[in-house]
Amino acid sequence: MTTPISEGAPSGAVRPHRVLVLNSGSSSVKYQLLDMHGHARLATGLIERIGEKTSRLTHTPRPGDGGEPRTRSGPIADHDEALKAAAGELAADGLGLDSPELAAIGHRVVHGGLRFTEPTVVTDEVLTEIERLVPLAPLHNPANITGIRTAHGLRPDLPQVAVFDTAFHTTMPESAARYAIDADTADAHRIRRYGFHGTSHAYVSRRTAELLGRPPEDVNVIVLHLGNGASASAVAGGRCVDTSMGLTPLEGLVMGTRSGDIDPAVIFHLKRVAGMSTDEIDVLLNRRSGLVGLCGDNDMREIRRRVDEGDERAALAFDIYIHRLKKYIGAYAAVLGRVDAVVFTAGVGENSAPVREAAIAGLAELGPVVDGDLNAVRSREPRLISPDHARVAVAVVPTDEELEIAEQTFALVGRSGTPSGQAGPPLGQADN
Repeated sequence: MTTPISEGAPSGAVRPHRVLVLNSGSSSVKYQLLDMHGHARLATGLIERIGEKTSRLTHTPRPGDGGEPRTRSGPIADHDEALKAAAGELAADGLGLDSPELAAIGHRVVHGGLRFTEPTVVTDEVLTEIERLVPLAPLHNPANITGIRTAHGLRPDLPQVAVFDTAFHTTMPESAARYAIDADTADAHRIRRYGFHGTSHAYVSRRTAELLGRPPEDVNVIVLHLGNGASASAVAGGRCVDTSMGLTPLEGLVMGTRSGDIDPAVIFHLKRVAGMSTDEIDVLLNRRSGLVGLCGDNDMREIRRRVDEGDERAALAFDIYIHRLKKYIGAYAAVLGRVDAVVFTAGVGENSAPVREAAIAGLAELGPVVDGDLNAVRSREPRLISPDHARVAVAVVPTDEELEIAEQTFALVGRSGTPSGQAGPPLGQADN
């Protein structure tokens, strides 16, 4: 077990107890600085449109205590400049990256393949393996790698910890993870179901068990992470046994711009009959499908407004979205055998009462029931929206991926900021 930092520092020394969380996207960086004594957010920030003349940085000090956001616009050339700008904003609040109270920097890394099943201190060897996984996440892993390298350059003595979106799903049995294609071909090209949104599913399933007053190992949960990207998972006793996303985030539920499940022969048909290229089909299924492809909108609030006004295209898009949700709830109830809770999270799951009501409607024979009054309540707190008599609880649990990354990072880092239980030299110090 890792010794907590606060218990391992020499007497009189500064005990590092802060974690900076970085989520580096292709053209954006999100960051949060957390004090792990009480999980207070010391600062949050978002840098958008990196590489454009219209780049924008929004920094909020102590967001939980009424801190006022600071915004500045102007060109930010690359991720290196973006992270230096974020470091400058933190320094202006007395929270600079040179602080001895900073224990580590935790990075969201989208794809960890089969090798990375838990948070990992980044070494040169680890970074090389993350680079090998780029073909499986070409839009995400390169940006994650850039964030790690830049953060290391700003604070080379500090542990950089990678927390992988896929890690929580590595507990899936082979019967759930394997596709029914030629095994040699699948193995040669690492084709299997990996799943994504893992930090969210881990956090939400654990918080749901707390909400029910039971230990995670005694609870079976269906988690519905519904944002612009959407995924479902079946979690048995704290371990993922199935999830809706697969080799890529395209598989599964209907999403904002992604199709979700589709007959693979549609791809062949579009190529042979419509003359579309592979890249054109890729764009179609990932960016011009889902809700936006069905009705022209991917904002559920706007779709519901249109439904209420009698818009037939919006109504059909909503019905298709709900139909797919119901299929996965029913399928995962069968996979789990016993379900203790169905839980909604992420932007749509946390805020759209009509989605929650429609997804559970008609499932009383399986156990879950929604109470209309409880469902209508808006809150940022985890809560039950099912009546007391329901055999299966229905819950809304706001996700907190940044806190999950910070907790996993902090748990991994040992005495006085030294990585614990990790083989290999720190990033930048490997033997070449």
